[in-house]
Amino acid sequence: MNGRERMAHAMRCQQADRVPVMCQLALGHYFLNAGLAPHEIWFSSEGFAEALVAMQRRYRFDGILINLPGRPRGFLNQIKKIEKTKKGETVTWKNGHVTIIPWDDNAQYVYPARPELTPRADLGTLDPDRLDDIDQFPGYLWNTYHVPWIEGKADPGPLNEIPDYFFDTIDLVREKTNGEISIHGEVFSPFTHYLELIGYQNAIIGLVKNREKVKALMERLTDAAIAWAAAQARHGVDAVLISSAFAGGGFISPKMYAEYVLPYERRLADAIRACDVPVYTHTCGKIGDRLDLMEQTHTMGIDTLDPHPLGNVELADAKNGVGQRMFLKGNMNSVSLLEYETKEEVIAEASERIAIGKPGGGYILSSACSVAPRVEPWKIELFTPLAEEIGRYDT
Repeated sequence: MNGRERMAHAMRCQQADRVPVMCQLALGHYFLNAGLAPHEIWFSSEGFAEALVAMQRRYRFDGILINLPGRPRGFLNQIKKIEKTKKGETVTWKNGHVTIIPWDDNAQYVYPARPELTPRADLGTLDPDRLDDIDQFPGYLWNTYHVPWIEGKADPGPLNEIPDYFFDTIDLVREKTNGEISIHGEVFSPFTHYLELIGYQNAIIGLVKNREKVKALMERLTDAAIAWAAAQARHGVDAVLISSAFAGGGFISPKMYAEYVLPYERRLADAIRACDVPVYTHTCGKIGDRLDLMEQTHTMGIDTLDPHPLGNVELADAKNGVGQRMFLKGNMNSVSLLEYETKEEVIAEASERIAIGKPGGGYILSSACSVAPRVEPWKIELFTPLAEEIGRYDT
């Protein structure tokens, strides 16, 4: 079996030849290890595609997650100058905007205002039925699409009409991997869109003080999430990940999850499944008390499954519960991966994850959340050989 076939079996809770391996890597991990300049990876489809495939080949992953949309063609030509410092690259654009890209972390949009002052929408005055152009909310635009501006967008409000270049990274990765690797797209959940549009603090307060308006806004933002998710599904990705990072116990209760996350992610998941493409959900942190609610969103799999200290999920409990009906991905301790000093430590934890997750199929070996920038590559290089050794279903 190739990686694409192996992942397809796992995502349908079937046994493949062995447990597949696929980790999401932090952008800083690519910056440090892919051999390209950070601005090339962050701001060009070609650079990001090259980095994705380079690390997939190094780690022999069965799948690749494309978690940035393609960039406007020739976008790097808009750069006026690049300064390299001890902290990273400072990119100055021809229009005066400035981006700082740390050597080991996500890019930061710092001009014309500091990141903490970058304008977000005002829930009190915003009309959900008459959303203005997203360009006037650079905090939302940057944290959702990770670019200073979007070219080729014909519609007002959240992105419903998808520019052609958004698909470029998908096409480049598909070409480089010859159809042998499972290619996954990503879309932010409606709840994430809401938090980024309003700003985290005010958005959380709005859940309590302005419930009906928040729900009306969530309906509109769900339309935007569906547009990009369905477009990727129709474009031929092998799965779509719903990134719902802020729906865990550190942000909202199970009751609020049921009210503000579940109905909208269900609409989104149903739209993806209607395209006959698997869908799964990435939620960080403490989700042990809402796995059943996540299942009710109609997602087909759950990603991260953070254990202590970042989360509270025991893989055996998840496997014996929702894991009987959904595929599971993750649960390797992302904090411990930073701390381990020997091969034996890494292999011991990965072996335990395989032993618990393997029976009956439907498990993908992965770090819980993203592989941190400073995790040494030799640790991740151990995963696939181990899966080949002890993760086979014919032994």
